[in-house]
Amino acid sequence: MLLSITTTYQPATDLGYLLHKHPDRVQTFSISSGQVHIFYPEANEEVCTVAMLVEIDPVNMVRNLRKKGQSLMLTHYVNDRPYTASSFTSTAIAEVFSTAMNGNCKSKPDLVDKKWPLEVQISCIKAKGDLAERFFAPLGYEILCERIPLNESFPEWGDSYYCSLSLKHELPIKDLLTHLYVLLPVLDYNKHYYVSKAEVEKLLSKGEDWLKDHPEKELITKRFLNRSRGLTRMALERLAESEGELEEETDENDEGNKEKEAVQISLHRQRLETVAETLKEKGARTVIDLGCGEGKLMQILLKEGQFEKITGVDVSVYELQKAKKRLHWETLSPRKRERLELFQSALTYRDKRLEGYDAAALVEVIEHLDADRLQALERALFEFAQPKLVVITTPNKDYNAKFENEDPDRLRHHDHRFEWTRQEFKDWAEKIKQSYRYDYEISLIGEAFEDKGGPSQMVVFLIT
Repeated sequence: MLLSITTTYQPATDLGYLLHKHPDRVQTFSISSGQVHIFYPEANEEVCTVAMLVEIDPVNMVRNLRKKGQSLMLTHYVNDRPYTASSFTSTAIAEVFSTAMNGNCKSKPDLVDKKWPLEVQISCIKAKGDLAERFFAPLGYEILCERIPLNESFPEWGDSYYCSLSLKHELPIKDLLTHLYVLLPVLDYNKHYYVSKAEVEKLLSKGEDWLKDHPEKELITKRFLNRSRGLTRMALERLAESEGELEEETDENDEGNKEKEAVQISLHRQRLETVAETLKEKGARTVIDLGCGEGKLMQILLKEGQFEKITGVDVSVYELQKAKKRLHWETLSPRKRERLELFQSALTYRDKRLEGYDAAALVEVIEHLDADRLQALERALFEFAQPKLVVITTPNKDYNAKFENEDPDRLRHHDHRFEWTRQEFKDWAEKIKQSYRYDYEISLIGEAFEDKGGPSQMVVFLIT
């Protein structure tokens, strides 16, 4: 990924003093994800351009994920991270230009607060709709966002979400760097690291001066913090200038995704509660949560005394560690601890530990499997484990057309391998009925429309 900053301030080579990078040398810095190269394509008294080339090491990225115990998908090996401006670029700016971003320049301190005529060129960034304009224009930037076609040989296919971005403004260098640090990962919205409370401090330290008056501060804050409702509220409360300024979190500011995100936020809880209620109504006493992730369903089930044994299974050790934290594993009473179990296993292989349960739940799991591995899961679950009751939820592809400005054929999440229409889901359930000794009931979760159904669909299999 290539980012360049050009100035016509004279003498233009003073840019090197502020950035603490000499124009006559190419400098290379190591970061956790690869290397950053700093060089000057042009440097004279009239014009000076500094370029930052972020070179991502995809092999090292995968190695780090493997160390954390995460299950690896094809998208971890083949993706757009080496080519687009993202949180990797933001991290590179913070590490390579930290002195300049903090407003320190011992050689020429009078230059720190001086407004410089600056032009930024970003070779490629993923930015939906008019987000670039909405984020940068209120800060005074002139913006040129040129969409990159999906295929230059077939322009009729239309443009992609990727664009080359040009920004012009007259402002201090430190302000430019803080704007880029905060807004580049907000535009891309796919951070490469876990977002914790520390991110709130980063956001406020770099953006508090300008973010509090920004018309899109709620949306910027939410996307910077990966839509964590708790962290977003914490940050907005600290940004609020007076009591009562903070409004309920909504997606009114998001381009084209207002309905989609509002549905997703509420739908997640609806799915969990619907599955938990179904397990309760069907009289299950021992439940295994396959693909349990952070253990959110287990947390709900643990509150119900009916469930004598609750087991969580995931292929990722990292997710199981998060589940332990969510369930307060270390401080649970001995009685509750006896009801819980967590272990690692792949759902596409026979595992005797999956056998003997009244019920199995798979909440938004099957769509993450490659289609050619789905049959292996079917056998492991319905032929070998054979719980009396199986509850499965998955997105309803028909509903995707309800999302404003969203391609109905576009998958809702980058890690989904497929999404089924209501008919495809019913056909699959019928195949399970014919292949194994199970009857089924299908229902919808979330607000349903007559023509498209609800956003999520659920099937309950009962052994015959």
